[in-house]
Parts: sequence; C-alpha cells; structure tokens
Amino acid sequence: MSSLSSDRPRAHARRFVRRPWRLAAEASALVIAVVVAFPLYWMVLSAFRPVGEIESAEPRPWTLSPTLDSFRRVFEQQEFGRYFLNSLVVAGAVVLASAIIAFLAATAVTRFRFRFRTTLLIMFLVAQMVPVEALTIPLFFVMRDLGQLNTLGALILPHIAFSLPFAIWMLRGFVKAVPEALEEAAYLDGASRTRFMWQILFPLVFPGLVATSVFSFISAWNDFLFAKSFIISDTSQSTLPMALLVFYKPDDPDWGGVMAASTVMTIPVLIFFVLVQRRLVSGLGGAVKD
Repeated sequence: MSSLSSDRPRAHARRFVRRPWRLAAEASALVIAVVVAFPLYWMVLSAFRPVGEIESAEPRPWTLSPTLDSFRRVFEQQEFGRYFLNSLVVAGAVVLASAIIAFLAATAVTRFRFRFRTTLLIMFLVAQMVPVEALTIPLFFVMRDLGQLNTLGALILPHIAFSLPFAIWMLRGFVKAVPEALEEAAYLDGASRTRFMWQILFPLVFPGLVATSVFSFISAWNDFLFAKSFIISDTSQSTLPMALLVFYKPDDPDWGGVMAASTVMTIPVLIFFVLVQRRLVSGLGGAVKD
C-alpha cells in the first residue's frame, strides 16, 4: 500500500515535467493556426469594408461600418452566375471522373500481376514531380489539336490527368489493406469480380476516395492557370477565378470586389469540407497507417 502511495507523487511529478512541453506545443499550434487563418480573416474583413477604409493608408484589423456594397457589385456582374456554374461543372466532373478511374486503376495495380507494374507505379510518382507550368504550353497545343480550346473540356481533361497519379498511389494502400481472403470468400459465395469491386471493395475504400476527391476538388476549383491559358475568346466558358479579373484593373483595381468575389469562391470549398470532414479524417488516417 505504501509503494502505491509513493508511486502517485512520482507519476504526478512526471506529468508536471511533461506539461511545459505540452503547453509549448499547444501554444505553437495556436500561433501557426492564427498565422494561417489571418489571410482568410483579412479577405473576409476587406470584403465587408467600405471603399474608404480599404484605400486608407492606415489599415486596421477591424471595421466599425461594415457594408455589403462589394458583394452587391459582385452579384451585379451578369456573367458571375455563369462563372460559378462553370466552376461547379468542372470541379464536379473532375472529382467524379478521377475517383472512378483512380479506383479502377488502383485495384488493377494492386490485385493483378502484370509486366512493368512497378515501372508504372514509379511513373505515377514521377508525374507528380513535373511542374504544371512546364506542361501548360504543350497542353495548349494538345487541346488545340483536339478542338477543345474555349470549352470546359479543356479544363476538365488536364485536371483529371494531374489528379490521377496522386489518387491512384493513395488508393493503392486502401485496396491493399483489404484482405484477399475477403475476395476469395465473395467468389465462393457466387459473387462475380464486378460485384465484389462495386458492392464490397468500393465501400471499404470509400474514405480514401473522399480524401483524394478533396484534393481534386480544390485543384479544379481554384485553377487560374489553365482557365487563363485555354479559355481565350469565349468568356462564357470561364470559371470563377477568371471573374476576379473583372474587378482587377491595373489603373483602378476594385479591391473590395476582388475580396468579395474571393470570399464567395471560398464558401463552396468550406461547405465541401464540412460535408466530408469525417470521412476525410478517416481516409487520411488510413493512408498514414499504410
């Protein structure tokens, strides 16, 4: 009994020794979170500021007279709704197509044995190392030869191609984690390979699909380089990042309009994160375990 009572102060002392390090870690995390969130806060604040405060030589991190004038100018733009719809179409198509193709490809490279399989996986990693800027001009000529310039297809196809290597490599770990005994049991019960893939394997790797879809969605939604390069003359095919150029004029930029449009652009991303956050955490956790 005396030994137990003597161990308690020691354990309490050990917790007390570790506590400063824990407090330091929590303080560091809080500082990092503030630094990361401050640009977002400044963007939203500037969207609600009146023009006089935005152009003031002494900016303040608050406003006493918020206004919706900047948002009103954004929604009064006739093409803004079309830009918003185009962005939804591009991001939705990229997420769905890349998820389905990545699932099938990850299943193939994990479950089947064929020549150059390892080489193919290495090529997926190498593809991730190539800068997007270095491929923009070659892709421009490819889209021109395919007749896709000034169409949403010119934005959808490149984003699918760029999102697939990461998605396939990440989903490979989820498919590999599914025991082969489960597949054999499904075959013994009379399930075909197609039924096993879509009714058994697909639900098991769905958290990984959600995790990869988040990166695909953000990449397609925030794209400016491809939209600027491939949508040349038909502005009806432009996306939301291009709408920012309406408010940015070299001689007289409308910073309130830019910030308000950026805030509107951020809302769908936040909604998407809220909808998939639980599966996103489990998906990233599964990737780390692999």
